[in-house]
Amino acid sequence: MTDRPVHHLFSCGTLRIPAVQLARFGRLLDGRPDALVPPDSDDAVEGQVFAISDVELAAADTYEADGHARVETTLRSGIRAWVYLDRTSGKPLGVREWLRGLEVFAGPLSDFDPADAPAEPVDLFLGWLHEAVAAGVPDAHAMTLSTVGEDGHPDARVLILKNVDHDGWQFAVHAGSPKGRQLADRPSAALTFYWPPQGRQVRVRGGVEPAPPGRSAADLLARSPAARAEVLLGRQSDPVDSRAARDDAFRTALARIEAEPGLVSPQWTLYTLVPGQIEFWQADKDRLHNRLRYTRPDRHTAWEHHVLWP
Repeated sequence: MTDRPVHHLFSCGTLRIPAVQLARFGRLLDGRPDALVPPDSDDAVEGQVFAISDVELAAADTYEADGHARVETTLRSGIRAWVYLDRTSGKPLGVREWLRGLEVFAGPLSDFDPADAPAEPVDLFLGWLHEAVAAGVPDAHAMTLSTVGEDGHPDARVLILKNVDHDGWQFAVHAGSPKGRQLADRPSAALTFYWPPQGRQVRVRGGVEPAPPGRSAADLLARSPAARAEVLLGRQSDPVDSRAARDDAFRTALARIEAEPGLVSPQWTLYTLVPGQIEFWQADKDRLHNRLRYTRPDRHTAWEHHVLWP
């Protein structure tokens, strides 16, 4: 095989995405607009045609989903190019078709019988988290924090879980960041954990409570100097004038941290989400997912739990 461009490949799907090209081929492909004109149809499929090598064509073959065949055709420009078509319909593979062709719940899924669930949801959560870590799930303690923005629309991002106990789930934010302002304005949130190899998801909803300044400071001091320097900058999500200015500001903040090891930003806030509702979701290959929801009206009331329809 040669790594010199000798083929043309037409795509109307994800191979047009620069990040996909870099991941699959190690470079950005040289492409230009073109279209596939199916026989006996006036509906052209717009896309791009790329010049690729034998090696890259083989890489494209391994990338495309099963159920599609590579065929050679003439594009609207007159160029002869390879295109991936559905073996059944004969249509090109677009983003929608590609997404529908991706396998879900591929591995052996974990078992879960709601009848065996403990009275306290924290115990079940920690059991699932330990199983995910033991199975080698990367960043098993990562979670999606969902809040409500100043404009009333939902907002979400991934954070790391700091702690969990019978008081609630803990995480930390900078008070001046978008999520910090949102939590101060609307002190409620949702957390979502997802562990794909086990086919498990946990959803937590409730109000949030800031910790006393001393506990927030202790949490920040437990972080690395670089992480503390980033907090000291206090400009999270602000536009960057230049990378050089950003790097200079970071080096200045890091120097302050190294000169004053006990320095903390008063903006760093440790929050506890006090849940009123927790749902445990166990996937099933036949889509008869097992769902168990714990609810309580307040933190002083015992939990009730109910099995939900899939």
